[in-house]
Amino acid sequence: MKTLSSRQRHIIDFVNRFWLDRSYPPTVRDIVSGCGISSTSVVDYNLAILEREGYIRRHPGISRGIELVDQFPARGRTVKVSVIGQIAAGEPIPVPTPDTWDVTDSSEILEVTEELTRGREGVFALRVKGLSMVDSLINDGDIVLMQSVNVVENGEMAAVWLKAEKEVTLKKVYREPKRIRLQPSNSQMKPIFVEPDNVEIQGKVIGVIRQVA
Repeated sequence: MKTLSSRQRHIIDFVNRFWLDRSYPPTVRDIVSGCGISSTSVVDYNLAILEREGYIRRHPGISRGIELVDQFPARGRTVKVSVIGQIAAGEPIPVPTPDTWDVTDSSEILEVTEELTRGREGVFALRVKGLSMVDSLINDGDIVLMQSVNVVENGEMAAVWLKAEKEVTLKKVYREPKRIRLQPSNSQMKPIFVEPDNVEIQGKVIGVIRQVA
């Protein structure tokens, strides 16, 4: 495997930080701005090298279609995270109560680097079922790392408990006048609109562990 130039290493570090901060990959223009590179063509040239050498994958036709390939040795210490259930990325799935997810009762444990959790408290994991978030590179069978919170910013990806329906779903959350829009990240799927008092945020996405076929 080819040794990376300082610019290529900078691009990989930026893509990784961008994903961890925002839960989706950057565009080429984001990389231009974030890495202080002169043009999109220079970024494309370096991304082509990174893809050829196996450091990234790119998904044609998706503006945020850059995916890091995990070929780097784990750095630093690791922490254990419980996989406590399943989350629907599609039509919401029934969950009897919002506290059905019990971190203390999990039989599946993941070991992840502290770089992924970054010292956050209340981190847990859920296995994804469905394809509503594929444009954010979250596929059926992937595992999402979640931080337990009950408030998110507009556009953040969250596990949302629908109280009346007793169902839970993974969507981007947007507050609109008199309603909440739960937005899939899939151009083939429509958003879900719900009353604000019918929504309870269970946690927000802070990372993804992709299922390798």
